[in-house]
Amino acid sequence: MSVVLWLMAIQAVIGAFDTIYYHEWRARLPARGKAAAPELKLHAGRDFLYAVLFASLPYIAWQGYCVLLLVAVIVAEIILTLWDFVVEIVVRHDLGDVYAGERITHAIMGIIYGAMVGYLIPVMWRWHDAPTGLVLQPAPAPVLLRQLLLLFAAGVLASGLRDLYASLGLPGGNWPWPRQVGARNTSKTDGV
Repeated sequence: MSVVLWLMAIQAVIGAFDTIYYHEWRARLPARGKAAAPELKLHAGRDFLYAVLFASLPYIAWQGYCVLLLVAVIVAEIILTLWDFVVEIVVRHDLGDVYAGERITHAIMGIIYGAMVGYLIPVMWRWHDAPTGLVLQPAPAPVLLRQLLLLFAAGVLASGLRDLYASLGLPGGNWPWPRQVGARNTSKTDGV
């Protein structure tokens, strides 16, 4: 389980970089108004699922039939990720597509997520054989790592709420960027 948590922490750091640098700074998705709403809603959904994973796996054993709920969270995140890959092509059309470095970042995150799930499967198999329930059982991992994942859970939840708020076009949802409608940048590379 320790390897699962380390992979989740690496995923969180790369995901934060992807969000801050590519989604916020480069593409300024929250400032794009309704044009970016489909992508922002998918990001919000994924962020909420990540918050569940980051907050629960360091401390909770999903035992018995509860492991099926955990499987549902993992599969839902995969489905939303694949859907996001398609939606961002349309949303980012007037930007010239997703940035090259962002595609690489997404690929790395997919590999890490797959490795995390691969290491989690034997744990879930053991949990499935236990009595059903969400059991408080801190994972055998450094306390600092478990606490860091709670911090990442709060961060990804805040990011998801921000994306959802911006996707709904609510006042100030574009902050700190000025509202951008129809901005055009045809460069498909970013020096990577």
